[in-house]
Amino acid sequence: MAHSRTARRRWATAIGLTGVAALALSACAQSERGQDSGSGQTGGTMVFGAAGEPKNFDPIFNDDGESFRPIRQMFDTLITYKRGTADLAPGLAEKWEPSADGKSWTFTLRKNVKFHDGSPFNAEAVCYNFDRWFNMKGAAAQSQMIYYGDVFGGFAANEGDAAGEPLYQSCEAKDESTAVLNLTKYKGAFPAAFGLTSFSISSPTALKQYDADNVQQSGDSFSYPAYATEHPTGTGAFKLEKFDRANKTITLVRNEDYWGEKAKLDKLIFKIIPDENARKQELKAGTIDGYDFPSPADYNSLKGDGFNVTPRPAFNILYLGINEANTPALKDVRVRQAIAYAVNREQLVKTKLPAGAEVATQFLPKTVSGYADDVQQYPYDLAKAKELLAQAGASNLSLKFYVPTEVSRPYMPNPTELAAVIADDLKAAGITVELVSRPWNGGYKDDVQKLGKHDLHLLGWTGDYNDAGNFVGTFFGREKKEFGFTDQGLFDALAAADAVVDQTAHADAYKQVNRDIMSKYLPAVPVSHSPPAIVVSSKISGLVPSPLTDERFDTVSKG
Repeated sequence: MAHSRTARRRWATAIGLTGVAALALSACAQSERGQDSGSGQTGGTMVFGAAGEPKNFDPIFNDDGESFRPIRQMFDTLITYKRGTADLAPGLAEKWEPSADGKSWTFTLRKNVKFHDGSPFNAEAVCYNFDRWFNMKGAAAQSQMIYYGDVFGGFAANEGDAAGEPLYQSCEAKDESTAVLNLTKYKGAFPAAFGLTSFSISSPTALKQYDADNVQQSGDSFSYPAYATEHPTGTGAFKLEKFDRANKTITLVRNEDYWGEKAKLDKLIFKIIPDENARKQELKAGTIDGYDFPSPADYNSLKGDGFNVTPRPAFNILYLGINEANTPALKDVRVRQAIAYAVNREQLVKTKLPAGAEVATQFLPKTVSGYADDVQQYPYDLAKAKELLAQAGASNLSLKFYVPTEVSRPYMPNPTELAAVIADDLKAAGITVELVSRPWNGGYKDDVQKLGKHDLHLLGWTGDYNDAGNFVGTFFGREKKEFGFTDQGLFDALAAADAVVDQTAHADAYKQVNRDIMSKYLPAVPVSHSPPAIVVSSKISGLVPSPLTDERFDTVSKG
């Protein structure tokens, strides 16, 4: 079966994601790499306002959009996503084919591709990357490989809080352009998961030269080696010139040896501007050419000033996370249900989120296969919330509510504002809430995801591909500090759903899991799905908005 894309394409078409291409900005050029990307003007520098700092530039040690934005310009994956859609498309692999039992994948690789350091891309390089991830040593390094843990389970030797069974078995370089990946069992996430940015292919030469695996933890902080901070080396259309931390700019330059059509821009600069209003003012002043996640209240004024504002489809989820590990009362599902009833999500969506946003009834958008129409509902009901708290003996509940700062995300344009509204709702139910604000990278994410310091937190997810497992499997498929529960029954149910090969049965299995999550477990409260926007000046053309926020800038022209 060449490419094995039929089912995934059908799903993507069904949910209308392919239609997002129609949202492309003026003079856009939708294309796959290696194909004609249009006749836009070449040369020049584009400055794009980023909402937060990247954690580092090594794909395997990242899981957030602010890190992935520059990484996606510098690296390629074996399989990618067709511009403006969730459809799979050839990346570094021209073809991919599973074995009959789905436990092996054969990749036919592009030829004459080089990494930024001039070393060759080939099957040995592919296998080196898979072997590196599987054999990663050190609890600190393994703890930062969140996507690897979610998709591939465990390591050759699990350390720290890594506990999964390894999915990876081996990788064989049959010849220069044929790599065969062998797994221990069928995994429903593939082939789409091969397109995850975390699984971008790095130069083995650079990985060795710059000590890439040497991640260290000191107290609550993590430090990364030179490969991740100064010398990321992929095959992408742009190369890193400099990350100027003092001036908060990431400068990329065109890769003149790129295997596909060369980028049109000479330079691409990501300027980190955490404050959304500051990003808007810089766009109006002409010091940046575009930015992500404009405030919904500014859409009309920005359009009136001649800027192009384009909302993407709401392929995401915002949730109020609950950590059961620190406060015993949170282990009682009645308390978690009380929190759900106490939050007026309808009012929150109506007043604080963009037009087109909607209340979430479960942890995936309704367009994703596996969505269940008949899950237990939690409409706003303050009396019910107080009643459940009383039944659970938790009427005097006190909780630490962690909130990210210095960031806007596709699913939460203003985290501080959203948290304030939710905290007021919880206080009305008699819950004492202590808001704890922490910067997104270098604080919040580590406190919540690795250290589990919180009771409640705001977080969300933009889908990487169109499968229920990419949402609920990622959140609740294994023990995580973020949620602090160890319910093997839920872990097993998600693993069983993921392992169903027949697509109809696969969707049915996830529907039942979603019913159980919302009635029996409720490990968090689903809040909303929001259509995030992107805005650029009238001088910019060729940028194709992605439902996955997977924008590539190599087709962009300025002038």
